[in-house]
Amino acid sequence: MLTSITQSQIFVLDQDQALTFYVDTLGLQVAVDQDLGFMRWLTVHVPGDPGHQILLEVPGPPAMDPATAEQVRELLTKGAMGGWLCLSTPDAHAAHAELTARGVDVTDEPTERPYGIDFGIRDPFGNAIRIGQLNATHAAGSPT
Repeated sequence: MLTSITQSQIFVLDQDQALTFYVDTLGLQVAVDQDLGFMRWLTVHVPGDPGHQILLEVPGPPAMDPATAEQVRELLTKGAMGGWLCLSTPDAHAAHAELTARGVDVTDEPTERPYGIDFGIRDPFGNAIRIGQLNATHAAGSPT
């Protein structure tokens, strides 16, 4: 019945800052950047994988009223929103070194796990990101 995930979403506080982080720092590509009038629809994707886009959404209308948006912004700032992404790389140690050199907030150093090697970073808004070099047996459906 269902065949793929085409879009997912995380909250950010500033879409221009998010664009700089996700595109310039992490190396993702812009899929759509469009002003819809009631909101800016800004999505990015991993190069070579345009079928799964990540919406970088500012809390607010049309999905929520101003009071709820403020609560979401507060939780996001505390790192308590629960938004997270898992990205893969062919070389976790090289990716870690490159992102560290770019000043990314590393939350967990590269660690050997049953499914491969992974490490954690945080975006400027508090969202957790895991970056993993997956073993061949886990590449298609791992916990990272």
